[in-house]
Amino acid sequence: MLRVLCLLAVVDSVLLLDSGMLFPRESASREVKELNGLWAFRADISPSRNQGFEEAWYKSRLIESGPVIDMPVPASYNDITQDPSLRTFTGWVWYEREVVVPTRWITDEEIRVVLRVGSAHYYSVVWVNGVKVTEHNGGHLPFEAEIGSVIRKDPTAKCRITIAVNNTLTLETLPPGTIQYMNDPTRYPKGFFVQNIFFDFFNYAGIHRSVLLYTTPKAFYVDDITVVTDFSDNAGLVNYKVSVKGSAAATLKLTLMDKEGHCVASSSGSVGALKVADVKLWWPYLMHENPGYLYSLEVHLTAANDKSTSEDVYLLPVGIRTVKVSSTQFLINNKPFYFHGVNKHEDSDIRGKGFDWPLIVKDFNLMKWMGANSFRTSHYPYAEEILQMCDQHGIVVIDECPGVGIKDIRSFGNASLTHHLVVMDELVRRDKNHPSVVMWSVANEPVLGYLDPTRPVTYITNSNYARDLGAPYVDVVCVNSYFSWYHDPGYLEVIPIQLNTQFEDWYAKYQKPIIQSEYGADTLPGLHNDPPLMFTEEYQQAVLQHYHNVFDQKRKHYVIGELIWNFADFMTVQGSITRVVGNKKGVFTRQRQPKAAAFILKERYWRLANETGKLPYWTKYPCSL
Repeated sequence: MLRVLCLLAVVDSVLLLDSGMLFPRESASREVKELNGLWAFRADISPSRNQGFEEAWYKSRLIESGPVIDMPVPASYNDITQDPSLRTFTGWVWYEREVVVPTRWITDEEIRVVLRVGSAHYYSVVWVNGVKVTEHNGGHLPFEAEIGSVIRKDPTAKCRITIAVNNTLTLETLPPGTIQYMNDPTRYPKGFFVQNIFFDFFNYAGIHRSVLLYTTPKAFYVDDITVVTDFSDNAGLVNYKVSVKGSAAATLKLTLMDKEGHCVASSSGSVGALKVADVKLWWPYLMHENPGYLYSLEVHLTAANDKSTSEDVYLLPVGIRTVKVSSTQFLINNKPFYFHGVNKHEDSDIRGKGFDWPLIVKDFNLMKWMGANSFRTSHYPYAEEILQMCDQHGIVVIDECPGVGIKDIRSFGNASLTHHLVVMDELVRRDKNHPSVVMWSVANEPVLGYLDPTRPVTYITNSNYARDLGAPYVDVVCVNSYFSWYHDPGYLEVIPIQLNTQFEDWYAKYQKPIIQSEYGADTLPGLHNDPPLMFTEEYQQAVLQHYHNVFDQKRKHYVIGELIWNFADFMTVQGSITRVVGNKKGVFTRQRQPKAAAFILKERYWRLANETGKLPYWTKYPCSL
């Protein structure tokens, strides 16, 4: 099975939007209150799934509508209980929590209070004290609403937050899906339906990331910051644009500080450039002895009126680096960069896609242990905190939108296109300043045979039509292929021939650098056979070694990376007889224990890194770490 996608590289510019989505950070003028923990929860099991709206559950405490249970936030709700119907539930679920808001936030009307949801899958409606404050279409990305005026209506009351979340996927959502009703009463119970999906991971649902309250000044505040960096010799350049909401008479001061807190450059005004002498560049992990170096950009906004002078302060981590692409190379800071990394999923036992710091730290330790310098956020945007970790550790990211499973002709209409563009805008707005993010992935394995051939796209598939349509508009071609697994299963000897042909054909046609963005084989840990048989650890090892032999030939020319599918085993929907409690292509189990292939990759990735000759002594011998 040969499947191809293309990725648009971020080089010297980013998309600028009218409003920002800065990550909430505490400062001299800003406070953050985390609302994670146990929320009241109820699934709307009515046949129409609309009882909650018909009875207006948001107008009073959720427990007054009927029975509720405790539900942790953040977490997927699917695997929390012993109720099998909740695990596969499709429709509206309701969350509620009563929050004590600091008195000063309520009494001081000059404070802007914002409610932010890191992500909820998929469609969300939010009420505060029974008043609708926002709704959001799409999972994996944050949304927020200003709620100060609502909570000040009754300063003595608790702040009751109600969030209704619907995980239904349609042909116009990202990812898309369909609802299929089974109307044969001789085979199915009354009202029986299934959610059909066109992607190979479980459709976890719920509030997956943190819910926060944060404050800014109300009259004026820093709304957005955009930085684009460059350097020449030992001088760095940080081009910036600051968007301010509120007072037109505000004064801006920008200070760039190094890790020790020393000022290295300063400026004023909403648009400008900061010049940094003796710059410390942001380098990827294993490409430099000091990877992931971050400066701190302090944006200090001051404004005055007849009554008082106020200020807003925001701190933005900044990594100074450049990204360029030639016909055969991917360059970071003008040096060739070779992607040796993984594809991942936000997926774990019990939590599903719920954000979990211990799991994230464990995954980063495993990636660094095996010498991985990069990963793709397959197949949706990951939590902002994960990208912050990448910035700090020098892990390079291919940032992917949820455009996966686009297979049906009805998913190519104007409504779908409009939603896809909104999602891409939200993704770029959120992640544009991360030095770790070097490419945007617009979609994974879409079927493009139905598109208007006059409309440019930024991704392609393996069809001849798509080959003629997409690649001229992108910078890097990424190929997903599973020779000797989905195609010619069991015949390892076809890999060198078919993989070589794949690379030669794509490069001859487009003269673009190529990343092998997926390859691998399902493996049951502890299952062994020699000679290697499919699903054994020996077979997974053999597949990797055959691929690696070809990679070593082609990376001398135009292959710029290899990303194994997958970092760890992950859950999939029931229904496929090829999936035994999930996809088993991970080189680690779902519990993060290594299979034999993890050691193959560890040896290879450290050898690839050591070929640069720039690593300090201790990193050349990872077993001593």
